[in-house]
Amino acid sequence: MQENGTAGTRIAVYTDTDDTDVAQGVRLLEEAGFTVRRLDTRDPAEIIAGAQGAEVLLPGYAAITREIIEALPSLRLIALMSMGFDYVDLEAASERGVWVTNVPGAATEEVATHALAILLHASRQLPFYLASATPEDWNARAATPPPRLSEATLGIVGLGKIGRELARLAGPLFGRVLGTDPLLPDTPETRAQLAELGIERAELPELRRSADVLSLHLPLTAETERMVDAGFLAEMPRGAVLVNVSRGALIDEPALAAALDDGHLAAAALDVLSEEPPAPGHPLLGRDDVVLTPHIAYFSARTETEYVRIQAQNAVSLARTGEPDSPVNRPA
Repeated sequence: MQENGTAGTRIAVYTDTDDTDVAQGVRLLEEAGFTVRRLDTRDPAEIIAGAQGAEVLLPGYAAITREIIEALPSLRLIALMSMGFDYVDLEAASERGVWVTNVPGAATEEVATHALAILLHASRQLPFYLASATPEDWNARAATPPPRLSEATLGIVGLGKIGRELARLAGPLFGRVLGTDPLLPDTPETRAQLAELGIERAELPELRRSADVLSLHLPLTAETERMVDAGFLAEMPRGAVLVNVSRGALIDEPALAAALDDGHLAAAALDVLSEEPPAPGHPLLGRDDVVLTPHIAYFSARTETEYVRIQAQNAVSLARTGEPDSPVNRPA
């Protein structure tokens, strides 16, 4: 465990930072009167032992369970360095009066751009053609030709900031853009915004039957976990492409592998898996019909610093005003 000075009596603890440079966050916290500890662990027992007395916990990828929350009686805030918050027991935090915050909007441009990049990579069958660009295989062709995107339909499941930004970027390439989001109100203002982006609103069954390319932009919840299962995939058009830059567990991965194996889907473009890093032998690894990147869609020179700043600023705001900037819960 590392402790940065004795800036104040408040204690803030980074659980795991991996290769992230959190110097800017440490500086913000110390200027606000926090003593900062760095544990460099995801082990629950080590987090509990090292975070005693902490008001603020700043995880990287460590799962923050009920056990951890209940073992830290001084805890007031779990400040995340991500948009997703499925790895925190939100119910336990709210019950114990602990705020949970995320970094909304910090990587909207990056994630939408990455989704477009891997979508195009998969749709144009680049894994196959990159591998076949040799003297021996120069004239090889994939089993089916790629679609003409101007004649294809893009389906976007989840019309938050990233889903809408993808529509803005990708819409001009496609003949039609369908979008669905049950949480988005049907108001004149919303209808005008969607119309400006060229998004036709549809229910999920219609969208998955119609989308030649279907992109997921959803949080992981009890309702969305493995929502893309064998039945969902079977209703997608034959030869469709599935894109996911949200959370890996939205997809039943063995079912996706089976849909690719039998040719029902042409390709998948993924930045996330349900287990990261994946175990050797994972059914979606090493395939020329899967574009896979290592949960990097959010990453850029800007977000590398912005995620760290927003995470720490939530703690500073809580200390100064009694409420953080970007809460995802309303604690008891």
